Amino acid sequence: MEKPHRIAMIYGYAVCLVAIITLLISVPNMVNSLFDLADPIHSGGYYSPGRQASLVSFENYKMDVLSAPLGEGKTGTEAYVPDDQTLRAMYEAARADKIASALHIARRTIVVFGLLTVISVLLFIFHFRWIRALSKTA
Repeated sequence: MEKPHRIAMIYGYAVCLVAIITLLISVPNMVNSLFDLADPIHSGGYYSPGRQASLVSFENYKMDVLSAPLGEGKTGTEAYVPDDQTLRAMYEAARADKIASALHIARRTIVVFGLLTVISVLLFIFHFRWIRALSKTA
């Protein structure tokens, strides 16, 4: 009769260990997302494709756009250089898109890892209590 209790206890401890590891992964991800939620324009950059123009200020954006490589076969005289009003509109659109995207990713990450944290805590509590009750009967 000793062997079934031992297998059950190994299972219970394994679930508790996995729950702790899941918690240790979930909490830092939620903290990073809370920081991204507070300042979306400077958020992570995990999902940003390649080199993008700086969106911190219009002047930085303008310098990045105007100093970008012209592309193959184009010279400085053939390249289109937008005026300040067009650049400002491009900057505002890019900035709004970056903020909306960062907020969406941060909120989604908080919800997903929040649910994962709640589930892992509940699994840990349930299995830990079950192991203690099992060890008292043995």
